[in-house]
Amino acid sequence: MSDTTTIAAEARKRTAAKRTVAKPALSERINRSLHRMTPGTVVSRVIIGVLLVLYAIISLYPFAWMVSAAFKTQEEVIYGTSLIPENPTFSTLVQTWGELDFFNYFFNSLKVTLGTTLGVVVIYSLAAYAFSSLRFPLRDWIFRLFLVLLFVPGVVTLLPIVMLEKNLGILGSHVGLMLPFINGTAPLAILLLTNSFKAVPGELRDAARVDGASELKIFWKVYLPLARPAIVTIALLTAIPTWSEYQLSRVSLTDESTFTLPIALQNLGSNLVIQYNVKMAGALIVVIPVVILFLATQRYFVNGLVGAVKG
Repeated sequence: MSDTTTIAAEARKRTAAKRTVAKPALSERINRSLHRMTPGTVVSRVIIGVLLVLYAIISLYPFAWMVSAAFKTQEEVIYGTSLIPENPTFSTLVQTWGELDFFNYFFNSLKVTLGTTLGVVVIYSLAAYAFSSLRFPLRDWIFRLFLVLLFVPGVVTLLPIVMLEKNLGILGSHVGLMLPFINGTAPLAILLLTNSFKAVPGELRDAARVDGASELKIFWKVYLPLARPAIVTIALLTAIPTWSEYQLSRVSLTDESTFTLPIALQNLGSNLVIQYNVKMAGALIVVIPVVILFLATQRYFVNGLVGAVKG
């Protein structure tokens, strides 16, 4: 194991030890704060808790309705009043699976999502390392400019993107989807990753430099392993919107062989009479991979957000 790898491993052990030591102190602070709580504080926290529960119910209800409708007949979806299906059936899901041609569109969506996520992680982790650790002219101003772009609605760039891609000859291709997605994720990715890299102790970088490590090796061996939660977080925040993106895909993709899942879902069950149960079954099939991905990486997602905010 190289010296730089050893330094990174020691840093991870040190961070884990600090967290272990901090747990009793944190519990003591919580107990003390509970004893000092006034009746007004208790009431305000109860109200906040109730409001959060109501917000969670309102947010989850559409998802619950989608799952319920996927197991109902068309008549029950329209005329039924209960969220729980009276006679649950898998026939709608089986029918939708056949009509959707899932795997063809699935691989198109997977290609666009993986390409976009890989591009975001590689490009903006390097950019974040530069903003957090290197010195160059106008560094802070360039960083602030990226932050300003967070407040620019994506829809205002739709027409310029289409015109530019038409001139470049990539309109209607998957590359024409990935490049705008990568570019649009820049402000958030740079913000989160830069804050995460700033939390890495500077002495680790200095020690790696003494050992003769190059900037690229320091980035790869020291910073990336310590910023893994933030990288997983930004990968999730990129992959999920890319997987479900509809607007640019609808405008740019014209060949059915290049359609992604949201476009195929839009064309599903669109006969003379809209089949709501088929639509919801298709939506359930499309959203299942995203739910599985989030559940598998939620620990890194939460740690990455907390670390980025603290940084």
